[in-house]
Amino acid sequence: MAGPQPPPWVHAAVLLCLLGLGGAIEIPMDPSIQNELSQPPTITKQSVKDHIVDPRDNILIECEAKGNPAPSFHWTRNSRFFNVAKDPRVSMRRRSGTLVIDFRSGGRPEEYEGEYQCFARNKFGTALSNRIRLQVSKSPLWPKENLDPVVVQEGAPLTLQCNPPPGLPSPVIFWMSSSMEPITQDKRVSQGHNGDLYFSNVMVQDMQTDYSCNARFHFTHTIQQKNPFTLKVLTNHPYNDSSLRNHPDMYSARGVAERTPSFMYPQGTASSQMVLRGMDLLLECIASGVPTPDIAWYKKGGDLPSDKAKFENFNKALRITSVSEEDSGEYFCLASNKMGSIRHTISVRVKAAPYWLDEPKNLILAPGEDGRLVCRANGNPKPTVQWMVNGEPLQSAPPNPNREVAGDTIIFRDTQISSRAVYQCNTSNEHGYLLANAFVSVLDVPPRMMSPRNQLIRVILYNRTRLDCPFFGSPIPTLRWFKNGQGSNLDGGNYHVFENGSLEIQMIRKEDQGIYTCVATNILGKAENQVRLEVKDPTRIFRMPEDQVVKRGTTVQLECRVKHDPSLKLTVSWLKDDQPLYIGNRMKKEDDSLTIFGVAERDQGSYTCVASTELDQDRAKAYLTVLADQTTPTNGLAALPKGRPDKPRDLELTDLAERSVRLTWIPGDDNNSPITDYVVQFEEDQFQPGVWHDHSKFPGSVNSAVLQLSPYVNYQFRVIAVNEVGSSHPSLPSERYRTSGAPPESNPSDVKGEGTRKNNMEITWTPMNATSAFGPNLRYIVKWRRRETRETWNNATVWGSRYVVGQTPVYVPYEIRVQAENDFGKGPEPDTVIGYSGEDYPRAAPTDVKIRVLNSTAISLQWNRVYSDTVQGQLREYRAYYWRESSLLKSLWVSQKRQQAGFPGDRLRGVVSRLFPYSNYKLEMVVVNGRGDGPRSETKEFTTPEGVPSAPRRFRVRQPNPQTINLEWDHPEHPNGILTGYSLRYVPFNGTKLGKQMVENFSPNQTKFTVQRADPVSRYRFTLSARTQVGSGEAVTEESPASPNEATPTAAYTNNRADISTQGWFIGLMCAIALLVLILLIVCFIKRSRGGKYPVREKKDVPLGPEDPKEEDGSFDYSDEDNKPLQGSQTSLDGTIKQQESDDSLVDYGEGGEGQFNEDGSFIGQYTVKKDKEETEGNESSEATSPVNAIYSLA
Repeated sequence: MAGPQPPPWVHAAVLLCLLGLGGAIEIPMDPSIQNELSQPPTITKQSVKDHIVDPRDNILIECEAKGNPAPSFHWTRNSRFFNVAKDPRVSMRRRSGTLVIDFRSGGRPEEYEGEYQCFARNKFGTALSNRIRLQVSKSPLWPKENLDPVVVQEGAPLTLQCNPPPGLPSPVIFWMSSSMEPITQDKRVSQGHNGDLYFSNVMVQDMQTDYSCNARFHFTHTIQQKNPFTLKVLTNHPYNDSSLRNHPDMYSARGVAERTPSFMYPQGTASSQMVLRGMDLLLECIASGVPTPDIAWYKKGGDLPSDKAKFENFNKALRITSVSEEDSGEYFCLASNKMGSIRHTISVRVKAAPYWLDEPKNLILAPGEDGRLVCRANGNPKPTVQWMVNGEPLQSAPPNPNREVAGDTIIFRDTQISSRAVYQCNTSNEHGYLLANAFVSVLDVPPRMMSPRNQLIRVILYNRTRLDCPFFGSPIPTLRWFKNGQGSNLDGGNYHVFENGSLEIQMIRKEDQGIYTCVATNILGKAENQVRLEVKDPTRIFRMPEDQVVKRGTTVQLECRVKHDPSLKLTVSWLKDDQPLYIGNRMKKEDDSLTIFGVAERDQGSYTCVASTELDQDRAKAYLTVLADQTTPTNGLAALPKGRPDKPRDLELTDLAERSVRLTWIPGDDNNSPITDYVVQFEEDQFQPGVWHDHSKFPGSVNSAVLQLSPYVNYQFRVIAVNEVGSSHPSLPSERYRTSGAPPESNPSDVKGEGTRKNNMEITWTPMNATSAFGPNLRYIVKWRRRETRETWNNATVWGSRYVVGQTPVYVPYEIRVQAENDFGKGPEPDTVIGYSGEDYPRAAPTDVKIRVLNSTAISLQWNRVYSDTVQGQLREYRAYYWRESSLLKSLWVSQKRQQAGFPGDRLRGVVSRLFPYSNYKLEMVVVNGRGDGPRSETKEFTTPEGVPSAPRRFRVRQPNPQTINLEWDHPEHPNGILTGYSLRYVPFNGTKLGKQMVENFSPNQTKFTVQRADPVSRYRFTLSARTQVGSGEAVTEESPASPNEATPTAAYTNNRADISTQGWFIGLMCAIALLVLILLIVCFIKRSRGGKYPVREKKDVPLGPEDPKEEDGSFDYSDEDNKPLQGSQTSLDGTIKQQESDDSLVDYGEGGEGQFNEDGSFIGQYTVKKDKEETEGNESSEATSPVNAIYSLA
């Protein structure tokens, strides 16, 4: 496994080296390279070619470019120089070519219409934007006119013409009545693509409303209404003639003559249509006739493209999306009714504006190299290609012997520094044009390394790894690898060098560990970098968990012993059935095992031990099978096994009522475990046949129950028995019982109204289930109306769980009601719910954005509120997008990834935190609603001040010998300012005792230090931090390693005069003496009970008689204060010093025996001990110090 992956800019640098001969490349984002390398201008942002603006807003024509040096900008208008400085309304944004035309002080936007083009120039060339055609949106008023009533015979066709005023862009047309109710459209009455309303045949009921054409204009969001048409239908029968209202053939019954179809649009039998490649093709056929004709579509010589074709407007329109040349041909529509059929043929021709086959790419070359620019496009008709250089036709440019033009290709040979320029390729035909900029840059750069120096890569033994060495230079440098600073170039055998310079080691061995040096060389010089490779042992599970079969209630242990590289942190985790195992209170996880106490049936399954380090992992799996326990009763008889109950049987339905029924069953065998519950389930065959639902639960002592039922459900029941072991299999189902129907007693829940598009509202609800339908043909009556207008209710009957209301204004409130209905009647009156139509993107950005720097990592923002009508939806939040443009440290690469901070609600201020100190930032703000982001505010720039640095990286403490300790560290990952140095605090310690703290200050370039140890026993605790002018940053702490020979204290600590009553060795010695005294007292008591004597004082010069005056307070003398051992040690029987552990007991100091203690921890009894100094220091054992020898001497 290789080490950390290089940052993205490294790949860009490598790409630059590889694709020097004409590839699409970018200069690396490293600030040091960006500031040094020259680069012709490149257009990065521009307005669309057809730029339509709102006359109420200021005009913004975008043009942004990059280059080194930064480019300057100028504009042309209608192919003539546009002097921005002479017009007080026109300004250009800072560091940008974007034009801003301000009308706050007056002026007419129409005066600025025309064709604009932006020029970005520096000393290496000129880049051009597209020709931007600026037009001002127009929404002219509808001319006032008095319309006479339209008189028409019933059954005749009719066209109501809309003729909307010409707008820019074209308005959206829809028909409504003068009371703002939408006109119901179907295959008889529908609106054409041209906006006219077509009646295939007029019926007398068409007189019930008037008809008004409405035009909605995009930019102003205004709706203009034409004076309404009034219909007068001449008929032979009154409309309310009840004898004709429900007649199966309305036309003949009302005396309307049936007619064969004829086309209302388009006229005649054939027409043609042209469409551009990539656009949508819309074909339309509207026919008249009685009865209303049906429309069908066909393509001659083939099928309609099923993946792109869809039918609209009740099959009267055929739309084919994103047409291509193969969609050319003849299409025909067939209009038919029972009287006959006609057809109309439409010949479709697909033309194409120019589109790219090979778009020219920037060309970066070294002096003397060759390259080419290719500009290849296609279209119908075939487009022509025109080359320009720095915005001027190539023919009028100074001759260049190194340049050759061959149609759509420019070939460069033996390029020199003077060849730098920006070339434009303009390819065009009658349907449009394409303009592309591509610069030719000639670089003369010595090699340099793009990655951090002295990287550390750790890899597992026998794995494959790759050492990356990204570099940059022009001409392209050659790269060679060396190991440990010597030897020949590494390539071949176990090594493989890729074209981008990376070195792959196919199988890592221990001997591959070392320092690898990569050297990049070209004619201008060389650069090198080093990569340190460390080889680690693999992680292996050498004792795997084994499959086990255990009884329920027992304890099981699954072993998992792991061998891993000691320098890597090991993590052992467990999976159960391939999912992370939750370690509950019945489980104990140790480093090498998993123990489960009181195994239950749910513990059965597969267990996987996962041993992982940061570099690799190993897995081992075992299966645990749990058996039911076999207990043995106290009377010696074998226990009867317990099991799940048998299923109930013989289900019977009685007491059949309209809303209830009695269910009776015969229990099955309980299998030696009493039945605790019965679960009754039901199934119905209308909504979810075959799906069983829980109905009710009853105690195990009953076998009959009354069940409450819902109307109009065809019930079937079954019963499940439950005991402590588990559940039985379900019983066989009962016979079916259908309850009688009734009107619904409730309405659907969770009614919502939300827009899925900006011009609709989707009404949804949770459908009712079988037990709440109460009757056949459950349906829903959906009603809605605008909330503020209090208009009449619109309604629709829906069989599903959603209904979409179309042609709605943007984000207005609606009142919504959804009522359930079946064949027995309607449900109760529904509650009114407020919903909203669809949202559109916000139209305005926050203005007057102010930034105040709070500290090195946070800023305060303040902005002006946008007008509510520009939000066009529910204001979710104001959102700030910000990115780190660069660090004030020139050599530090930074990520320019955009980040965001949201400020929910209608707020006017907020705080952005977690910024990097000592950096340049850019920030933009937007308004966010449910649809998304609005336009971005003006880009703001700010700089964060210096902060404290992060902790130094890779702080290493090594002890090569007992006298010295070597410290090494790397610079902080985030300096957050200019480093002024490092501070090191270190203190010696031995156990809990601390020595004097020492402080060292280092220069910012020093990353090593050596400490001379004052004594060979103490360990050291080191704390290191980096400093800037602001102060010290986060510290990192490490301790020196413990040496094995440090367990034996030296004379340097024999004079420790701490309080001996708290020393571990002293407590252990006292416990041993107490045990000895206890044994002596027991032997004394035995001797005395036998009337014998025992010569205690012959064996030891220690007074133990009751006449000793110190027995009264239980004290003793110990005069060897100058030779106390170190704190935390104890004196053993042979005179050596042992480390005292926290869990010592008297058993450690004798073979058996129990001591009795008072509440203060002292022995019950009195004794006095005196010991010579020589005896303490000697190595030979004394019989008096051994409890066993004392017993032998007294026996």
